[in-house]
Amino acid sequence: MSHALTCAAALAIDAVLGDPGWIRHPVVVMGGAIEELETFLRAQFPQTPQGEVIAGRLLAFVMTGGTLVVSHTTLWGARKVHPALGTALEIVWGWQCLAMRGLWDEAANVQNQLQTSTLTDARKAVGRIVGRDTERLSAQGVIRAAIESVAESFSDGVVAPMLHLFIGGAPLGLAYKAINTMDSMVGYRNERYLYFGRAAAHADDVANYLPSRVAALLLVASAALCEEDAQGAWRIWRRDRRKHASPNSAQTESAMAGALGIELAGPAWYFGQRHDKPTIGDATRDPTPDDITRASRLMCVGSVLCLACCCTVEVARKRVGLRLHA
Repeated sequence: MSHALTCAAALAIDAVLGDPGWIRHPVVVMGGAIEELETFLRAQFPQTPQGEVIAGRLLAFVMTGGTLVVSHTTLWGARKVHPALGTALEIVWGWQCLAMRGLWDEAANVQNQLQTSTLTDARKAVGRIVGRDTERLSAQGVIRAAIESVAESFSDGVVAPMLHLFIGGAPLGLAYKAINTMDSMVGYRNERYLYFGRAAAHADDVANYLPSRVAALLLVASAALCEEDAQGAWRIWRRDRRKHASPNSAQTESAMAGALGIELAGPAWYFGQRHDKPTIGDATRDPTPDDITRASRLMCVGSVLCLACCCTVEVARKRVGLRLHA
């Protein structure tokens, strides 16, 4: 089974089932392994900047390499038992690498809480999908946070894992998830992780460098298909795509802000400390709860476009191969 078909099957299952609680997600296993390795590695090296950097590099190497080896070996064994078993396992793992449906559901829950419940409930709902402190957010702050999460997670929750799946199958897709999970757990610039999490954060920057830019362009195309402001998405992406400490995070946020005609980012609180981040987009109007649905729609259309691109490349590759062998 080609990797493009694996991506198609995985996205279709994700669209229908999302992330059901009855199946253990690989990210949960990865998270537990990261916690255990962090405890072990910190005990093996001195608590100095150099010692923590070395320990962090080992964490990144073991998690990424270990995920590749374990998943590849397991998939090889499943195929030895029966090819259909290997195919099924790869599709299931591919499905678990993607988060389109889960992102849609979480964003919809934030919008529902804003429209039918209290601001406190809306803050709790958006707290499930953002890493910032949410207790100080206004209603518009909640909306912006939800849209920013949809935009950024479109890259690292859909486009990046799909591209890795397409290139290297489920093992490479899972290795990407290991990197992304490490970054979300230890890739912080605070006292605890400034040195230990440096390798994980750098690995995540590298793994997302190309996918984040592809995702931004997909949002521009999606804006045209969804009758949003595609020209605005292109203009704001070109202008604001570097307005973030990360080389990748502002890529999709800027395209989303331009498509919706709103301002995103700006000052935010993390672990009780205020961070004065630059704004992205133009404050031509105040965001509304309906903008969350519009952002999610752009994300879903972009996901389908990403799959279409993968399939197109696969068909072109096979045609070129046939011509070379003719």
